[in-house]
Amino acid sequence: MKSYLKTLECPRCGKTYDPSKLVNTCECGTPLLVRYDLETLKKEAGPEIWKTRRRGLWRYKELLPVTDEKNIVSLGEGGTPVLPMKGMGKVYGLKNLYLKDEGLNPTGTFKARGASVGVSRAKELGAKALAMPTAGNAGAAWAAYSARAGLKMVVAMPEDAPVTTQAECVAYGASTYLVRGLISDAGRVVREASQRHGWFEVATLKEPYRIEGKKTMGLEIWEDFDGKMPAAIIYPTGGGVGLIGMWKAFSELKALGWLSGPLPKMVVVQAEGCAPIVRAYREGKNRAEFFQGACTIAAGIRVPSALGDFLVLDAVRSSGGTCVSVSDGEILDTWKEVARRDGMLICPEGAAAVRAAKIVADMGLIGPDDPVLVLNTGAGMKYVELLNEKARKLEEGELPE
Repeated sequence: MKSYLKTLECPRCGKTYDPSKLVNTCECGTPLLVRYDLETLKKEAGPEIWKTRRRGLWRYKELLPVTDEKNIVSLGEGGTPVLPMKGMGKVYGLKNLYLKDEGLNPTGTFKARGASVGVSRAKELGAKALAMPTAGNAGAAWAAYSARAGLKMVVAMPEDAPVTTQAECVAYGASTYLVRGLISDAGRVVREASQRHGWFEVATLKEPYRIEGKKTMGLEIWEDFDGKMPAAIIYPTGGGVGLIGMWKAFSELKALGWLSGPLPKMVVVQAEGCAPIVRAYREGKNRAEFFQGACTIAAGIRVPSALGDFLVLDAVRSSGGTCVSVSDGEILDTWKEVARRDGMLICPEGAAAVRAAKIVADMGLIGPDDPVLVLNTGAGMKYVELLNEKARKLEEGELPE
């Protein structure tokens, strides 16, 4: 196995760090990004090397940070399909609307990608205990992969986190705690406990490797669209790691000379009840202020403050994209409509992204013939209680109509 891992770099101050050591953020507080020796990779290989391998995250090992194959912790993540949404496309007047279904990953969400790479690298660098705050799904994924790696995992989540993800974390053997408040409050608890006990903190963008797993969505999209990128990619944004990761993947492919032509417009969608990045975008700011009173049924995007907000905003603006918000009512209605028109039971966050496709089409950001890709980040079956749908009971002697 050969990784072209080179260094860790701060995108704000430019300081570099030794990737052979466990490190969280730059001393200036900025998330660190993994850099690869792309010039050497370009000389030694081409994109055809990936086509000889089976689909999945580790197909792209040259652009992943694990250096010894024995340290890979995998449950079969990645390789998710891109599916046409003919029903919703017809409703929105979009002839080429697609959905990438990340709900088919292990633990039912795209969080498995970041967990696989993050846990693998932590194991490789000698970590013994990991700790993170979570809205639910990331904790479940990291708990699963930590269990497989034989590492201790500590998870703190808001007390109103989905019951399913609470149960998942406990089932995988993670030390799981509920915290009064939001994910930011859980983050404070984890930070203080990690400092006291010497745990390696793996909160969103508090370590460099989760983003490397998420960026493989971008590598897959490039392959799925045969090197011709969709006009827009719509992403439900909480911490924004997936969007940052995809943009990083596209930048690396460009630098390698493997991707030509225009890059997709990156579109952020957040819930109206928690839209710090949307507000910052509209106000022309590079950083988002803490969103007070965050509230939405889409728990995965209920993140009032994102450490990587400036990276998200930069990707959106650099790509010619935009940031939009949707109401909980729109999320719920779209969620049900997608199931009925396209046979896809997606997650609330994915429903927000589908709804955003209509918004950006109405704005004229995309045309009716443009290929548009929506990211569904999780399996809808985790949230069926929110749908409040019940079967009809037949009375005695009554037959179905």
